[in-house]
Amino acid sequence: MSTTLARRGPTDSVGARKRRAAQARTGWLFALPTAVFVILLFLVPLGLVFQMAGSDWPLLGGNQGVNFPENFPKAIDNRFFLDSVVFTLKYTVIATVLLIGLGLGLALLVQESSRWKGFLRTAFLIPSALGLASASLLFYVLYSPIAGPFADLTKTMGFTFLGTPDAALWSTVFLIVWRFAGFYMLLMLVGLQGIPEEVYEAARIDGASRWQTFRDITVPLLKPTLALTTVMCVTGSLLAFEQFYILTKGGPDNSTITVVQLIYNVAFQGPNNLGVAGALSVIVLAALIVINIVQIRAFSKKVED
Repeated sequence: MSTTLARRGPTDSVGARKRRAAQARTGWLFALPTAVFVILLFLVPLGLVFQMAGSDWPLLGGNQGVNFPENFPKAIDNRFFLDSVVFTLKYTVIATVLLIGLGLGLALLVQESSRWKGFLRTAFLIPSALGLASASLLFYVLYSPIAGPFADLTKTMGFTFLGTPDAALWSTVFLIVWRFAGFYMLLMLVGLQGIPEEVYEAARIDGASRWQTFRDITVPLLKPTLALTTVMCVTGSLLAFEQFYILTKGGPDNSTITVVQLIYNVAFQGPNNLGVAGALSVIVLAALIVINIVQIRAFSKKVED
């Protein structure tokens, strides 16, 4: 019997290795389409951006050769660079605070079982089904002082939605909140539903108020979801482009130019310099990496605590 087992041992190990090899090949085949998309749509464009950042590359003239690091001082010396950074950071803070706060508030509202729960969830989520460019065009018409539904009212009040820097900023923020609040509500709702009901029952038995339950149970247990949504919101806000390009074109008086819109303007309007635009893109990418690392580390420490 021992001889039979000894004979089966090598055969079984060879068969196991073949099965593992077949499973590995199957796994690679499943991952291949995603890998191709990542290579073609991310790695190749990223490499091209780095090449542009280190080259003299006018829009219509093509690559004129390496000129590293000349494009980076030119990018920083752009007269709109500092203003665009300040405005983008200001917009990011406002949008993040409003979206995270409102998303959590809506999630708490629709979490409770009620006859209106299904209707409210659907109503809040419907704007998320609309593309950002389409939503921006919709609000562009709504804000229009000529053809918009509020045109007569704004003329009477002497007010325009996009006529001043502050009005343009807050009008755009309102669009973003309308478009994305339901999406962040959904993410928060998933996190809330992951909190065990037994914890809330124990708090009620101990006589905890709603505020104490929210402060001492909901918020601490929701920290992983808050970390995810904050990173997503900050990253999306720092890369804002469509809403400002469609609604304000960077105006009035270049007061609503974001860093991504500045990249677009340098590449395709005015200077038509892909090299400087590439340098700006690399700077933005480096800033995003640093900001995301700081956020993730900060939230990781809070979750561990």
